[in-house]
Amino acid sequence: MSVQFGRWDLEGQPPASGYIGRVSATLAPYGPDSNESYSKDGLSILYRAFRTTKESHREVQPHICPSGVVLTWDGRLDNRADLISELRDSLTIPPTDVAIVATAHEKWGINFLAKLIGDWALSLWNPRERSVLLAKDPIGTKHLYYSFDDKQLTWSTILDPLVLFAGRTVEISEEYIASWFTSMFPAAHLTPYVDIHAVPPSCSVLLRSGKHGLKRIVGKYWDFDPDKRIRYCTDGEYEEHFRSALATAVQRRLRSDRPVLAELSGGMDSSSIVCMADLVIARGDAECPRLDTITWYDESKPNWGELPHFTKVEEKRGRVGHHIDAGALREDHSQIPFGAEFVSGRFAPTPIPNSRQSEFCNQNAAYIRVGGYRVTLSGIGGEVTGDGVPTPTPEFQNLLAGAHFFTLFRQLKAWAAKMRQARLPLLWKALRGFFPLLLREIPEHSNPAVPWFLPGFISRNRGALRGRPFRVKLFGPLPSFQHNLCTLDIDRRLFALYTLRRELLSEVRFPYLDRDLLQFMYAIPREQVVGVGQRRFLMKRALVAIVPDEILKRKKKETVAPESSKNVTTERTSIEWPTPLEIGQHMISSCVGIIDPDRFKSELEKVRRDNEKAPIESLKRTLTLESWLRHLTLQGVLTPPGINKENKDSLRLGTPTNSKRRLSLRV
Repeated sequence: MSVQFGRWDLEGQPPASGYIGRVSATLAPYGPDSNESYSKDGLSILYRAFRTTKESHREVQPHICPSGVVLTWDGRLDNRADLISELRDSLTIPPTDVAIVATAHEKWGINFLAKLIGDWALSLWNPRERSVLLAKDPIGTKHLYYSFDDKQLTWSTILDPLVLFAGRTVEISEEYIASWFTSMFPAAHLTPYVDIHAVPPSCSVLLRSGKHGLKRIVGKYWDFDPDKRIRYCTDGEYEEHFRSALATAVQRRLRSDRPVLAELSGGMDSSSIVCMADLVIARGDAECPRLDTITWYDESKPNWGELPHFTKVEEKRGRVGHHIDAGALREDHSQIPFGAEFVSGRFAPTPIPNSRQSEFCNQNAAYIRVGGYRVTLSGIGGEVTGDGVPTPTPEFQNLLAGAHFFTLFRQLKAWAAKMRQARLPLLWKALRGFFPLLLREIPEHSNPAVPWFLPGFISRNRGALRGRPFRVKLFGPLPSFQHNLCTLDIDRRLFALYTLRRELLSEVRFPYLDRDLLQFMYAIPREQVVGVGQRRFLMKRALVAIVPDEILKRKKKETVAPESSKNVTTERTSIEWPTPLEIGQHMISSCVGIIDPDRFKSELEKVRRDNEKAPIESLKRTLTLESWLRHLTLQGVLTPPGINKENKDSLRLGTPTNSKRRLSLRV
């Protein structure tokens, strides 16, 4: 998670006095290991390292190639050995990752991107072509943003300098806000700002100087192959391949010169990673000196760590990890006043409250800091192994698309018997997935907007507000492949939403999102992934004797219903909602064309009178949005229409710090 920044003035002018110093100070907390720079002919590049591997200690960045190309690289190269073998005549041994990447570019040109396996983001300045190439790996776990106009280009690992030091006020992206508001993650190429873009996963962005400023070319350099098929004769062959692929995915992410920390919840995903990591380390195939675990648990929440299960993994390892009882810290999730969830001393580039972390997150950060951990393993992405309630829908859709009707009839009979359901509803659910969205009766998408959105905002962003429900294409890749890419897209959006946090300096790695593992899981028959009524069918068979039986045989704990009427009533009565006086006369969300203030305040008054039909979550999210827009306005980066200096001062008066009314805005 090293950070990089670049600024290119097309006319060759140097940055304004103090500009580079301010940017460098902003980057400093994220890259404590070096402070390197490059400057020439209107180009300024900054790099701050966060070193996680033994090779990274020998890196010097920005890296200057023999051709004059200047490269900055943040990442982990998983296929080092293969690339070294192909490039051995041009490399000094042992090479750093950035040297391998630079040599690959010198040999293969733009085609080198598809050959890089790992988690990474890079920027490449070509002085001869007067161009900048920005690119990210296919999963998109790294961040890379850019902004350009006719005179200059700026790019950065973090959003802050692009917003704070742009020299102009920003315009809020309505599409981003609409997607964020509906609890769906915004598309990975979006940021909250119209003129600031994110490099999409698996894509490159080439910006080249032309007669009329910069020309931008966005292209996909690699993608998963929908035609790839893996078919074996026996179940044992699938199991062996899965074990090998998972072991390789974990081994790649154990590459560290310090002990690695793994999140352990007691579920299948995290438990399998920890147990496989122990096996890899025992074989002597890992570079890290040790693997430790950290667990935060709350027995009242079904998807959190559970004592009876993560302790089984610890018993198998013969070592107890670090535990954080989040349930005992629940009182520290205190409610905060409206307007105080975004503190002025810490810029918040996205509408995620930055007032303070929960206490268990503080303890997590403290443990990572004291233990000197720089790498954390996460179980995010485990859905590819067939998590969730077993469903035959993707399998049936594959059979329908391939016209395998006899097999469909046989599998339909087996699933209906296992699930104790009639065959026709199961078949109908699979068929409905092919229908155009307008012909599918989806009540939750029929009226997606909350009542206080302005009509113009709704009409401009109807698709984003509906959450873009997934539709299977009959002609094209297998439906199960389409489902897999849809799930991967959600993970990509999740990574794009959450920006780096300087309080939690750790590079998070995701074994289940390994490119080779995903390709294998996408290419095998669906009935291997999910058996008749059996989730994680292949995974459970393959990990026998590796993962404790109690984990493999446990039933998936069902998620609690979103909100029962009892919970809604309790929450409504426990919250003291802000009054119109506390909100103030001017709402920034209204000034930028999103919220109808009168209708919103009317709904707020309804919930203050305990109206049972008031949409609690939408009200809370609107207040978070308003608070964040005020934060941007007070920071001077947003100038809403109709807000002058006097009105701007009233924003502070509208959120008095001595108010006793407190509102939970954890969204």
